[in-house]
Amino acid sequence: MASSSVMLDTQHEAQPGNGHRFALFTLTTLFFMWGFITCLNDILIPYLKGAFSLTYTQAMLVQFCFFGAYFIVSIPAGILVGRIGFKKGIITGLSVASVGCLLFYPAAELGVYGLFLGALFVLASGITVLQVSANPFVSALGPAKTASSRLTMTQAFNSLGTTVAPFFGAWLIFSGSSEPAHADASAVQFPYLMIAGALAALAIVFAFIRLPSLGAEPQGAPSLKKALQYRHLKLGAVAIFLYVGAEVAIGSFLVNFLHDPRIAGLNEAQAAQLIAYYWGGAMVGRFVGALVMQKIAAGKVLAFNAVMVIVLLSLAVVTEGPVAMWSVLAVGLFNSIMFPTIFSLAIEKLGDSASHGAGVLCLAIVGGAIVPLLQGVVADLSGVQLSFLLPAVCYVFIGYFGLKGHRPVFLSTEK
Repeated sequence: MASSSVMLDTQHEAQPGNGHRFALFTLTTLFFMWGFITCLNDILIPYLKGAFSLTYTQAMLVQFCFFGAYFIVSIPAGILVGRIGFKKGIITGLSVASVGCLLFYPAAELGVYGLFLGALFVLASGITVLQVSANPFVSALGPAKTASSRLTMTQAFNSLGTTVAPFFGAWLIFSGSSEPAHADASAVQFPYLMIAGALAALAIVFAFIRLPSLGAEPQGAPSLKKALQYRHLKLGAVAIFLYVGAEVAIGSFLVNFLHDPRIAGLNEAQAAQLIAYYWGGAMVGRFVGALVMQKIAAGKVLAFNAVMVIVLLSLAVVTEGPVAMWSVLAVGLFNSIMFPTIFSLAIEKLGDSASHGAGVLCLAIVGGAIVPLLQGVVADLSGVQLSFLLPAVCYVFIGYFGLKGHRPVFLSTEK
């Protein structure tokens, strides 16, 4: 998915790029890793659903616990990073995420679904600390005039992680099995042990590399209350909530959707690999969208993409076979620009309130916990195919935000 990192401080003196190339490369791997881990949930959900004979609603608790951590941990993470510094924040985030991955082993040994959910919450908590810590360094590691290109590169590596993860998950978690319905949960142990090792190795690397020192937030910074007086920020927070929720919900149900005999009739391993088209489309669309928005207003591009997603999801609901399958997979292409575009439009003209506005938008990522759970309820009641109407409704508001809701309006409370 789109990276949800928040730029905490971009006003410092740019650091020379030549002396920090290795640090920039290492930071880029963080974007790859949290994109990889987030997308792996789309493979984990159908596997655990079969292993524990879960309803769709119960299976969506995976995303509820994972993205719920963003809402619960974001503010404490910001306080923690403010006290220990950004570099130690990165090391702490990697360490906590590694522990979360290690907890998958006892969860599988004991065969308790609740322990998997706890492990996911710990893992996501670590990633949240990374989100708060890592992004400022991407701006710091080089000249200010090329900061945007460095951020684009790291965002692309986030998308690369989401594209690679389905192949990894299908290969290791499903292990070629056509049906996981009677399998136990032990297949997840080895993949998450590998991820735990990679995260721990990154933590060790960051403990030894040198990173620039970023300035602290100035005294007398504007309050959150002032930021919330901007109407387009509040509408942007709703748009982020609905977008992240819809994007995660669609990805979470893809394997089950493609497994349906009326759609593609693929086994879980084959369907898991096809998810790469969904996330790969998002990676390609990000570069195409960046070029298009140099000529066309970002709000118009956002609204157009929202309309296209509504059309594609409607086709997926009312048709069957290859048309329904490719309609859903093509959604990723139009999702590509939505998160960064909504984010940038929502904090436009906030001035010195931008950092608080960014914090509000980061909290709105909790939509990834709520919307998939609601779609799970709809799927249990009406079937997986009809449940895609729920995310389609989410994109209606996103289209409105792109056309009109993003226009900056300051609602002063002063009389």
